[in-house]
Amino acid sequence: MSPTVRTPAAPTPAARTPVIRTDFPHVTTHEDVRIPLSDGTLLYARVWRPVTDEPVPALLEYLPYRLSDWTAPRDHQRHPWYAGHGYASVRVDVRGHGNSEGLPGDEYDATELADGVEVIDWLAAQPWCTGKVGMFGISWGGFNALQLAALAPEPLKAIVTVCSSDDRYDNDVHYMGGSVLAVDMHAWAATMLAFVSRPPDPAYVGDAWRAMWLRRLDAVEPFLHTWLDHQTRDAYWKHGSVCEEYGAIRAAVLAVGGWHDPYRDTVLRLVEHLDPGRVRGLIGPWSHQYPDRGLPPGPAIGFLQETLRWWDQHLKDRDTGVMAEPLLRSWISDSHPPATVYPELPGRWVGDRAWPSPNVTPTPYSLRGDPIVVNSPQHTGLDAGRYFPFGNDADLPPDQRDEDAKSACFDFQVAGDTSGGEFRAGGEAAGGEPIEILGRPRVRLRLRVDAPAGQVIARLCDIAPDGSSTLVTRGVLNLSARHGRDRIDPWPEGATEDVAFELNGIGHAFPPGHRIRLAVSSAYWPWIWPQAGSAGFTLDPAGSSLELPVRAHGGTEEGADEKAISFEPPEQAEPLGVSFPATLDEERPERLVVRDVAEGVWRLEVDPRYGGSRFYPDGLEFSEDARETYTIQERDPLSARTLSRWTIRLHRPDLAWDTRVETRSEIRCDADDFIATDEVICRVGEEVVHHRTWEKRIPRTAG
Repeated sequence: MSPTVRTPAAPTPAARTPVIRTDFPHVTTHEDVRIPLSDGTLLYARVWRPVTDEPVPALLEYLPYRLSDWTAPRDHQRHPWYAGHGYASVRVDVRGHGNSEGLPGDEYDATELADGVEVIDWLAAQPWCTGKVGMFGISWGGFNALQLAALAPEPLKAIVTVCSSDDRYDNDVHYMGGSVLAVDMHAWAATMLAFVSRPPDPAYVGDAWRAMWLRRLDAVEPFLHTWLDHQTRDAYWKHGSVCEEYGAIRAAVLAVGGWHDPYRDTVLRLVEHLDPGRVRGLIGPWSHQYPDRGLPPGPAIGFLQETLRWWDQHLKDRDTGVMAEPLLRSWISDSHPPATVYPELPGRWVGDRAWPSPNVTPTPYSLRGDPIVVNSPQHTGLDAGRYFPFGNDADLPPDQRDEDAKSACFDFQVAGDTSGGEFRAGGEAAGGEPIEILGRPRVRLRLRVDAPAGQVIARLCDIAPDGSSTLVTRGVLNLSARHGRDRIDPWPEGATEDVAFELNGIGHAFPPGHRIRLAVSSAYWPWIWPQAGSAGFTLDPAGSSLELPVRAHGGTEEGADEKAISFEPPEQAEPLGVSFPATLDEERPERLVVRDVAEGVWRLEVDPRYGGSRFYPDGLEFSEDARETYTIQERDPLSARTLSRWTIRLHRPDLAWDTRVETRSEIRCDADDFIATDEVICRVGEEVVHHRTWEKRIPRTAG
């Protein structure tokens, strides 16, 4: 299959394109090294250093995504920049990935973390290092930074963790509100099955590549099986979840997130639970990306400069003023029409010197009306957008009017002025100011359920005068997890209970003349895997409420900091020089919804667009093609099906090296089990060197 290629689009005029810098304070050099572990395994690493006779602190980025190809363009934007500013910046591939030796394991397993501690100790012992180490990363790399900080190796003095989680069960790609995350539990497990099956590169490991590859392939097990085997928050998920013991973290923590990233609540929890003398939080309008990359939604900021202040403060003992900044700096977005991509969002930065902030008041809004039956069609949720927005054109949720029509909706008017007779909840006159929220909204719902299982989904939307509906945030509760994520409590059939849960955190301003909408549904495919036998519920507005974290406009309360918060323009090191070849293939839609009217079947087809084909300056030709499909019959929860296909080719014409990885992964279900089927085929040229399939039935417990 020829890969679909998408050359990165030129930045829009509104976007803040990073400035390319080459005039660093230090001349830099780099080398590839092998870091020895105590069991004899060698981890592959690339070290950028300033040319100086003085030792410098080391910065570590440690993850499995292959430094010699997949993350090489991103690595080249920041590691040389840090080296040019006086740090040894080091990128290391996890054991069993890329060009590192050893066998791959589960994500964040004990071996991976123990290896990370050894790497930190090795860096601190190098003659070019002062003995102080910092760690940074986004997503997997950010997870590792947090988890290694919780192990507290002595040399690790500070971390910058971006788009990461402190709770592997309820704030990762696996479960949400105790429900199976169909959209990304499967998509990411399938992606990692393809990623872990890629071969080492002979340009860096020599003739040993083939033997290394085959040993790895024999050790591969799909992550999906393990994740579905643990459907409640048990010991498996507590491992690596730093929320189990925040006090174990001794390093200084700069926690960074984006309102369009699913992990942003971690920032709020870290600034609440860590020592305020050693933590700062930053949440912008961004997607699952570093904030300097200029990918939508912006505005981008000078993130490398901001982190340099953090490193200088904690690794070089210079007072850079970072600890005088507010505990939490947040972006509050102004109201905006629904769209699947925004070059930049309107809004402003605010600061709070404590969290929870005394400037934020939990404000209740009572629901009104008669009891209503909520039995949403199973395809409710097709307009949810991407779970992990990466800055692509179809990532964000479109207009929510179609989703709202499948939900029970409760609207609250935002007054234009006091003469109109409209008031905020609690009796405060609105006075023409927007209602600004910052934090995690909360709902309390009185439900009658006639089945032992089910789920409830709550969305908060901004309704403009023209009726358009912009998704602000959302939350999910698996009804069997209503008394705790670590247990299964079937609903007593026909019983009425009150349930409460939080929505994801957000900063948003609802302007006068708009309406605040709470939309409640019983289905949300393909984000949430439907419950077998679920038939919705009856919602009684009496005793039900929405609670918004309303932030005082103007920041007059103690603990707020409304003075101007600003950042330098984004800048990066010189690009790596990767080229993106054009092809004759017709470009596929990023997200395509197909409806079979006669059968009532809906299919969502997704092209994740991680990068497509590219040519590297060292001669590597790399291509990848992926397609995700989510299918459901609108009235049958047992019809849910997910399918992911990947093809990856790595080719070096100068070495006559041509390899291909093909994977197929599928989940189906019946009333009792999930049925997972996976396949991996690996080729060298036309020779099949590895072919393996798995089929596993996994009992549905909480799922």
